[in-house]
Amino acid sequence: MPSYTLIWLLAGAVLCLMELFLPSAFVAFMMGISAFIVALLSQFVLRSLWLQVLAWLLFSTLLVVGSRRFFQPRRRKSKIQDAITGETLTEIPAGKSGRVLYEGNSWLARCDDDKLSVAPHQRVYIVRREGTTLIVMPENLLHS
Repeated sequence: MPSYTLIWLLAGAVLCLMELFLPSAFVAFMMGISAFIVALLSQFVLRSLWLQVLAWLLFSTLLVVGSRRFFQPRRRKSKIQDAITGETLTEIPAGKSGRVLYEGNSWLARCDDDKLSVAPHQRVYIVRREGTTLIVMPENLLHS
């Protein structure tokens, strides 16, 4: 029965080095690590080639999926904290957009109620953000 340990070690080295020259979001690197694990297991446990290939596929899949959690960039949440206020710079006509001063910057804004218009220089609560548009409600409407 032939030993495939050397082949798995070479495959692991090639896959890990390939990640340096052809970045693949750590997929090739994880497949290389899996090949090293299979090389170790082929010495003691896995003697059959098809079991080694199956183990390599399993370890590669687990490592790639498991590593996504650590290597993918975190997405920033665009949630706006509760009870944040701004001030309208322009009128926000019913169903249309206007401008709101929020955190010292002018933002495109729309009223959460399509049938309601908001006067200029009025304090508004920022309900949420949709892309670069703030969705607001007039402060006086919420306090009544």
